[in-house]
Amino acid sequence: MAEPGGLSDSEAKRRLATDGPNVLEQAHRRTVPRRLFDLLRQPMFALLVLAAALYLLLGDFSEGVTLAVFVLAVIGLTFYQEGRTENAIGALRELTGTRARVMRDGTARDIPAREVVCGDILLLAEGDRIAADGRMLDAHDLQVDESLLTGESMPVNKRAALPSEHDDADGFGGDDRPWAYAGTFVVRGQGRLCVTATGNRSQVGRIGRSLAQVGECQTPLQAQTARLVKTLAGLALILCALMIAVLGVRSGQWLPAALSGIALAMAILPEEYPVVLTVFPALGARRLTRDGVLTRRINALETLGATTVLCTDKTGTLTENRMRVNAMVAGPALAPKTLHWPLPEGTPLPDVFHGLLEHAVLASAPQPFDPMETAFHHAGHEYLKGSGHLHGDWRMAHSYALTPDLNAVTQAWKGGEAHHVISSKGAPEAVMDLCHLPDAARAVWMQQVEALAARGLRVLGVAHGRHAGEGFPASQHDFDFVWEGLIGLSDPLREGVPAAVAECRSAGIRVILITGDYPLTARVIADGAGLPEGDLLTGAEMLAIDDDALRDRLRTVNVCARIAPEQKLRIVHALQAAGEVVAMTGDGVNDAPALRAAHVGVAMGARGTDVAREAAALVLTDDDFSSIVRGIRTGRRIFANLRKAMAYIFAIHIPIAGIALLPMLLGLPPLLLPLHIALLELIIDPSCAIAFEREPAESGVMAQPPRDTRAPLFGAADMFSAAFQGLCVLVGLAGVYAWANFGHDTLSEAQTRALVFVTLVVSNAALILVNRAPAGGFLASLRVPNRTAYVIILLALALAALTIHWPWLRAAMDFAPLTLSQQSVAVATGVAVLVAAAGLRWLGKSLRTA
Repeated sequence: MAEPGGLSDSEAKRRLATDGPNVLEQAHRRTVPRRLFDLLRQPMFALLVLAAALYLLLGDFSEGVTLAVFVLAVIGLTFYQEGRTENAIGALRELTGTRARVMRDGTARDIPAREVVCGDILLLAEGDRIAADGRMLDAHDLQVDESLLTGESMPVNKRAALPSEHDDADGFGGDDRPWAYAGTFVVRGQGRLCVTATGNRSQVGRIGRSLAQVGECQTPLQAQTARLVKTLAGLALILCALMIAVLGVRSGQWLPAALSGIALAMAILPEEYPVVLTVFPALGARRLTRDGVLTRRINALETLGATTVLCTDKTGTLTENRMRVNAMVAGPALAPKTLHWPLPEGTPLPDVFHGLLEHAVLASAPQPFDPMETAFHHAGHEYLKGSGHLHGDWRMAHSYALTPDLNAVTQAWKGGEAHHVISSKGAPEAVMDLCHLPDAARAVWMQQVEALAARGLRVLGVAHGRHAGEGFPASQHDFDFVWEGLIGLSDPLREGVPAAVAECRSAGIRVILITGDYPLTARVIADGAGLPEGDLLTGAEMLAIDDDALRDRLRTVNVCARIAPEQKLRIVHALQAAGEVVAMTGDGVNDAPALRAAHVGVAMGARGTDVAREAAALVLTDDDFSSIVRGIRTGRRIFANLRKAMAYIFAIHIPIAGIALLPMLLGLPPLLLPLHIALLELIIDPSCAIAFEREPAESGVMAQPPRDTRAPLFGAADMFSAAFQGLCVLVGLAGVYAWANFGHDTLSEAQTRALVFVTLVVSNAALILVNRAPAGGFLASLRVPNRTAYVIILLALALAALTIHWPWLRAAMDFAPLTLSQQSVAVATGVAVLVAAAGLRWLGKSLRTA
């Protein structure tokens, strides 16, 4: 028999050490040997290893060893980048992991689900994901979604276990049973569960299902890049084979020809593209956690920056989620009395309002989670304590949840009397229907509703009734209710919301407020938040129009009021049918379908249910609307930096491929060998994967319209722009080569190779600087801080100087010393490349805007 107060901390720690954490064995984290194997399977590394072997076969021991060292350095750098990415993703998984509410040492605590042990008492509420298998100690109108185990979509009822029911003989789900299972969801009611199995000993563990594994499908951006890489890899393979054949036939020396062919393939192959597509979103998501946004699906960041419509709820997102009772209206229908809060200190609550507040508390959860119900409980304890109206010893006998047809909650209580006391609260018009108020009284009370709503208050109606007998009718309409009155609750607007809404508008993003509140209340909040003038749509209107009409209505709507959670899904589909990229916020069980259907689902972390968090791509730890806007800005920043990195990668591979290919076409000695390209990879990899990832967002990133998600990340215009940059470098290298061989003082082959290499490194620095800047904004970009980019540029230049001045490395690279004037030619060429590439980008922007 479980102790009502739960386990002690010391006993829980002992069981955790004995049984292990409540997690399932997963294989999503790769081991180091596996990562090494996967790395060596990539074409670039396979070519590097093959080149090192060919050097050794040719007897060039020093060059073979040097290349091997470079290979190890490139592998180490790639391991570092992969490690940062996997650690970032792992940390995000930990942050977005589920939690459980348990009894420990007689008090309720929230702990990570992995720390749940056998014997723990779980406190279950609507929206929770059950953390472990167990038997029900008690259940109040408890329904659980067990589709994970059974495949049945309909939720099943749970009851308390009988004293004789200790073991689940069938070991599977089902209706009207006293056992619940890990990974299933509470969709209604409350209960307590004594844990009997955790981790791999649970039902879901035994059948090998992994809940924590978040599957990542390939995004359009990844698919586009994969096609580009495959195309260039095929071209590299063809040209590599052609070069080996031509040089082999021409010289009869096949091993050196193979080295030249490998160098060409390495020069053409842009293996950095998959790296940046993995590193940028993962590190961006990790950085976004500091802004209060947890990323459950990394690929959502690609879409977030392209959002065109942001559908947000009100409570806790636009407002502070600090609800308090602000006004009460009670008394006779023809002369209701209004009471404004807070009352002066020491002032008792007038008797006419006692029943109203009493039944508002009784219609709320005994242990409230919703801020509105918390406000009722707080007011009740403040003004009804000692009056006999709190009824802490009563037992809830039955409850009726909100439904799409009736926006009200009703609960039946059993106390010392023979009958049940019935309390109901909800939308004023719904509770009036339950009370069958006559038209004259309804008109008076609706005037009161509008007066409270005009102050921006959330308005609820309250009623009570009595019921004899133990059975309960199927509908709330079957009770005889008596109208109590109205309660208005205030929830201040968050301080940064108007600025965030204004930022969305400047970014071309429509903000639509979707709430269950009264229309006038919703409009007051929308005006305070800075939403523009627009139409208002109600849930009742939605029921009366078809999908085509709804799509047309939503073009001008910016406030949706009296919306049931189930109607959010229809709104999402209508907006998507109109071609919008939709981000949707939500927190409840019924919000999950809309969150899953939206392009980007955003769940509330503080007040959201586990069901909503499981369905969403992003989770707001602070439930703040401004955090969503920061997420959009980060998504746009990631996308912009990806474009910069991909343009740089494309541009730098053109001169590398050119100086690997042109000597073969002209019958000249090769300038770049695999050894040199491996050294260049030590510069290119951190440049594209670290320097550009750290690039700050451009000042106008939120002043631009959302990008077209159907347009490629790296389209034809971007490709031509990058190609011209690469050609600028190639022309500069050709000029340096011509100066070295046909100038006043002809340089040796080793000096020429060294001069071309240094020029390429300096020009690479120029490409980094040019692609950091937006088109036409080069000078302004120099004032934008990016310490990482400048450190990488300096380290690259230092490495180039080392290859010239360190005798051992110079000999291994087959270079010869360069004079200061010769090195000045390389620097001057790099500066010329910088000016030409920046000028071409400025010219291209001018032509596009002309």
